[in-house]
Order: sequence, then C-alpha cells, then structure tokens
Amino acid sequence: MSLPKTPFPILSLFLVIFANLEHLAEPKSAPDYTTLVYKGCAKQSLSDPTGTYSQAISTLFGTLVSQSSKTRFYKTTTGTSQSTISGLFQCRGDLSNVDCYNCVSKLPILTDKLCGKPVAARVQLMGCYMMYQVDGFAQISGLELLYKTCGSSNVGWSGFEERRDTAFSTLESGVTNGNGFYTTSYESMFVLGQCQGDLSTSDCGSCVKTAVQRAQVECGSSSSGQIYLHMCFVTYSYYPNGVPRRSSPSSSSSPYNPSSSSPDTKQDTGKTVAIILGGAAGVGFLIICLLFARSLLKKHDDY
Repeated sequence: MSLPKTPFPILSLFLVIFANLEHLAEPKSAPDYTTLVYKGCAKQSLSDPTGTYSQAISTLFGTLVSQSSKTRFYKTTTGTSQSTISGLFQCRGDLSNVDCYNCVSKLPILTDKLCGKPVAARVQLMGCYMMYQVDGFAQISGLELLYKTCGSSNVGWSGFEERRDTAFSTLESGVTNGNGFYTTSYESMFVLGQCQGDLSTSDCGSCVKTAVQRAQVECGSSSSGQIYLHMCFVTYSYYPNGVPRRSSPSSSSSPYNPSSSSPDTKQDTGKTVAIILGGAAGVGFLIICLLFARSLLKKHDDY
C-alpha cells in the first residue's frame, strides 16, 4: 500500500513559504553606515609637480585610518613646512571601534574617486566622515551649512511640529552633556545630534541649536530632515508606528536613516508582504487538505 504522492511536493512548498514568512515580512534594516551622504570638493586643484602633496595626503590618510580602530575622532597634521596638510575623521558616537574602522577605511579611496586631488575635500558617509585641507586654505565658519535634506512627505496633523520641537529641545540639552553626541526618542520622533570632537561644550551647544533652527525653518512639517553644518549635524525622523528597535551586526542601536524620507514605508511594506504571503500560505494549505482528502477517497473507492 503506497501513500498518496501528490500533496507532498505542495506540502514542501507550503513549509518553505511558511518558514520564510516571518523573515520576508520583517522591515528592512536601515542602510549601511558606509552609504554616501554628501561630498564637498574644493574647486581649486593641487599644484603638485613633485608629488610632495600627494605623498603627504597618502600619509595623512594612512594615519587617520589607523587611528580609527582606536578612537571615534582624530585630528592631525602632516607634511613639511612647505606642504603641510591638516585632516581629521569622525565616526558617529554609537559606532563600535570595528564599525568606525570599517567606515573610515573606505574614505581615502572614495575621496580620491569623488574629488580627485583638490586643495581641500570632505566626504560624509552615514557613519563617519573624513576631511583634509592644505595649509593656508580659507577657513569657513563652524556654522556654515554644508548639506541639508528634508523628507518628501509632510505630516499633516497639527501637533507634529510641537512634538518634534520637544524632541529637539531634549537633544540640545543632551548633546552638551553627552560628550558631543546624543540620540533620543520622543513619542514616535527620533532625533540625533553630533558635534566635531574638538568643540567646546558651549560651542557644541550653539552649533546644534543653530542646526535645529535650520531644520525647523527649512524642513517645516517634513517627516524627516538632516542638517549638516561645518562643525555639527542633526537629524530627525518621524515613525507613525513607533520608533523601531534596530538589531544588526553593527553596535548601533539607533534607527538612524538619513536617506529615508518616509520612515514608515518599510514597516507598511513588511505588513503588506506578511498579508500577501499569509493569504498565499492559507490557500496552499487548503489545497493540500483537499488533495489529501481526494486521495483518501480514491483509495477507499479502490478497496
């Protein structure tokens, strides 16, 4: 007596669908911390017929990458008296030393690819940035706006800006007491701020306050926004379904995602996938039951 064979390939398919249902329905994690945010390249190229500056930049990059495995901020100067170059890197305050190194180690090649060899360059990734400038290059204000982006979707209810501003207020006080880095969540609002590592506490507070004001004015009721000044940056995101907890190989526990203009999109997509796959699995299970019942009836008739 042989068992009915038809339902079991379908059963196997059903089990595969069911086993992967939860995984496929999960919201995708935030983009990697090595995702490019912006680049800033000076228009003036280096005059370097002897290769002196190129060698100094290479030495500088090597030092910065090496230090990134030990600390999240490092600033140094290299070269001779006639070819002095200053540079620094900084990692986001919630990155581990390993993540910081992995982030910073990508910047030398990326800087050369995006900027070539100008007299000054800065490349910002989601988790870190690196910059250098030739001695004598014109300094800019620490409050100079380098980059901004605001989410394309607007939050249409009246209490949104009040909630966002409350989160900002907490951020302003927190960043001055958190060694220049602070994140917090408040009623579906996630905010993050960081200052350059060598800023004083008062200068850090002033910089973040200015960045917050720029976000309020320029992003309005946008669901997310990022403001990068020369010496600090702030970012915020509104999550209608609550700020998600992030679990990933990175030590970062924040859902920081500058490239996302609609933080709730991933959650909604995950729910939609779950509904579709759940329905498909239900139909598949019903088919299995019907086929199995038919096989049993056929077997009974054969007797």
